[in-house]
Amino acid sequence: MRNANQDASMFNENDNHTQHTIKTISELATHADYSLLRTLTPDPQANPNGKEHNPRQVTSGHYVPVTPTPLNSPRYVSHSKPFFETLGLSDDFAHTDEFKRLFSGDMSNLPTEMKPYGWATGYALSIYGTEYTQQCPFGNGNGYGDGRALSILEAVLNGKRWEMQLKGAGRTPYCRGADGRAVLRSSVREFLVQEHMHALGIPTSRSLSLFMSTSDTVDRPWYLEGSTSHNPEVMVENPIAISTRVAPSFIRVGQLELFGRRARCNEYPSALQELKQLVLHLIEREYADEIDSTKPFEAQLVDLTIAFRERLTSLVAHWVRVGYCQGNFNSDNCAAGGYTLDYGPFGFCELFEVDYQPWTGGGRHFSFLNQPIAAETNFTMFCRALAPLLANNPVQRDAVQQVNDTFSSVMKDKMESMWASKLGLEQYDNVLLVELLQLMIRTGVDYTIFFRELATLPEKREIPDVSAVAISFYSPAKEELAQQWNEWLNAWYSKIKNDTSHASQHMKQVNPKFTWREWHVVPAYQEAEKGVFTRIETLQSMLANPYEEQSDTMTATYYRLRPSSYFGAGGVSHYSCSS
Repeated sequence: MRNANQDASMFNENDNHTQHTIKTISELATHADYSLLRTLTPDPQANPNGKEHNPRQVTSGHYVPVTPTPLNSPRYVSHSKPFFETLGLSDDFAHTDEFKRLFSGDMSNLPTEMKPYGWATGYALSIYGTEYTQQCPFGNGNGYGDGRALSILEAVLNGKRWEMQLKGAGRTPYCRGADGRAVLRSSVREFLVQEHMHALGIPTSRSLSLFMSTSDTVDRPWYLEGSTSHNPEVMVENPIAISTRVAPSFIRVGQLELFGRRARCNEYPSALQELKQLVLHLIEREYADEIDSTKPFEAQLVDLTIAFRERLTSLVAHWVRVGYCQGNFNSDNCAAGGYTLDYGPFGFCELFEVDYQPWTGGGRHFSFLNQPIAAETNFTMFCRALAPLLANNPVQRDAVQQVNDTFSSVMKDKMESMWASKLGLEQYDNVLLVELLQLMIRTGVDYTIFFRELATLPEKREIPDVSAVAISFYSPAKEELAQQWNEWLNAWYSKIKNDTSHASQHMKQVNPKFTWREWHVVPAYQEAEKGVFTRIETLQSMLANPYEEQSDTMTATYYRLRPSSYFGAGGVSHYSCSS
């Protein structure tokens, strides 16, 4: 398996030390370039001024112009300094009044190069390969879409195209009756985790900024203090926030599905054309360097499925590598560009469990080691969405089906390569891995700490015993189990002893030392509700360097097992999707 950062290189190609030149909205505006608005079709029933804040059906078109609903009394919480550097933005810019106005939802008085409105998009819902319309208030799927997320800017910065999207900026036509707001709790989580995933070398949407309202609140169901309830027990008043996430595009598999369904049923005369427009836009935005645009369109579709299969299988293998669980991996939460999107009920595995699932509504089908299967179902829906475009081209249609049929074998290869990499092996060893996973389950092992401690052992150049990894155990291993650990460690060490220095170095590049632990994040967003942001700053620093040996203080604080009091704790070990 490649280095942790290599698979993300296509996504992070401009992460270099660029000069900070953009200090004003006027300077940012000179980089605006709205390819989506220029090439795709607006909803013909939309209000062109963006005053679209009530739920309604959207029956055609790719997007609806929408103006955000600004926060009242906005307050700066944080911004991502590394990502500002990538974009060529000055850190001082984040603290200006004009930056605060725009990225807390006020699009008035913008330079003429910038649109005075944003846009929200529709998508379809499928769960584990089953198409759904039941949760749509209209019963037909025309109400699904960006209910509280809307993009406000597309710009080319440092030679790369980025789309900036506000989350929690009020209602859109897709809000299905909800308030369109995001609470500070979920906004802090998403703001921090996107940058952590980037630091882990995993393709992801990025975090630009976070603002909260010091006056407005919304009620959400949540857990009582000290609760071990599975579901929230009480309505809690929460400050609201707007986070800005950024990506090359926000095209989801669910969007392709929506137009694929409409074309399949010939719902309106332009349905097939709108599907083709969206696919061409996806290729241009996400795959221009991989797909030859001079090829016939149908041949490009085959190349698109191959390229997306490569990205999606690599992505999910990396998720498992670092212990990440998406929690709710529906097709509408699956970015067609092959990166991590929509951090709702996510979590990172601490105590290793095959079926770890942080979301109370997720079930085993979206659990930790089921993610490769969930990805396959999303890929199948992706291919199905393209099918109407290949109805008259049986050769290319069969080629796409062949790509779909081989997804599981490609996913299997990626997973085996990932496990070999975590263990420092040149070749995957199924027996060795299965024995290890069984021992980890029987013992009760912290996923991140175990693999990081294992990574340090080859450099010691001696046959390890169980004491060398016992720091990762949640309870001591009894004699028989300890002996089995010794036998496994001996078998593992015998496979790498001829190249111990390289093995250790490589393993530390793929096995992070520092990871997301919910019990560290909870106090950060609780203090942020009171206007104290120092924990957020500390977590930003720690999570930005997950592979490095950090200070003794950081290690003592963040490199340790979850305290027993947090096991089973509502809002820590598990949580609902109320955000």
